Amino acid sequence: MMSAVRNSILCPHCRKLISLDEPACPYCGLIRPGLHATAGKLRNILFAFEPVTAIIYVNIAFFALSLLIDPRGIFMGGSPFGFLSPSNQSLLNLGASGAMPVLVYHNYWSLFSASFLHGGILHIVFNMMALYQLGPFVLREFGLHRFVNIYILAGVAGFAVSVLASVPLTIGASASICGLIGAVIYFGKSRGGSYGDDIFKQALGWVAGLIIFGFIFSGINNWAHGGGLLSGWLIAYLMGYNDRNPESAWSKILAYACMLITAGVLIWAIVSSVFGKFAA
Repeated sequence: MMSAVRNSILCPHCRKLISLDEPACPYCGLIRPGLHATAGKLRNILFAFEPVTAIIYVNIAFFALSLLIDPRGIFMGGSPFGFLSPSNQSLLNLGASGAMPVLVYHNYWSLFSASFLHGGILHIVFNMMALYQLGPFVLREFGLHRFVNIYILAGVAGFAVSVLASVPLTIGASASICGLIGAVIYFGKSRGGSYGDDIFKQALGWVAGLIIFGFIFSGINNWAHGGGLLSGWLIAYLMGYNDRNPESAWSKILAYACMLITAGVLIWAIVSSVFGKFAA
């Protein structure tokens, strides 16, 4: 028993006991130094901050920037979501998605950026509260890289569905958040038992709330919600979760690619907006 303990260490990320021979933690995917030092350094750069908190901060920063680009949006109103509302031009500059930006202006990159934009103070508050509740659970059960893949790709899928459904202009983190809900649904149903069943029922309650909310309030992009939900379920099905199998190399590579593309798109949106090079 003592020999086994000496040959094991605690993962610095998830705090689970792993073998010294493991190049990466089989539970959370943390890559250890050594032959994988380059990948480990890349991970430290891309995931320097706790992912859920980092995403919330980026959303807040882009919301503030969208108001500063066109200060008139600060005084816009007329609906519960209208208070502190960025103008459409400001949102277009920063990467709002939909049929108009993608099909008319060919801004395909907006499929990545639109998840970080919001149309009003209540819009961002509700979405960030949902992310704060859902994010840590998905991060714990699926691992860091699978969480990133689900969040980013579900948002892309939700906005792609919106384009196909001819939604003219769309923004918000709700497509990505619905992707997290889809992953939770798969996790609960797949895991089973009393714990899995409770999680599954709770996730179905969230879906019911989304459906009711989507039909009661105008301006809700149900296409993005549905696309994010289904894609989140599909990604979870394809990649699995920690209790079933460790994160694979391809899921980690995909997560790095998603992070780099998203970071590049957001930086491009800031630079093009600030220097007025966006042609809308």
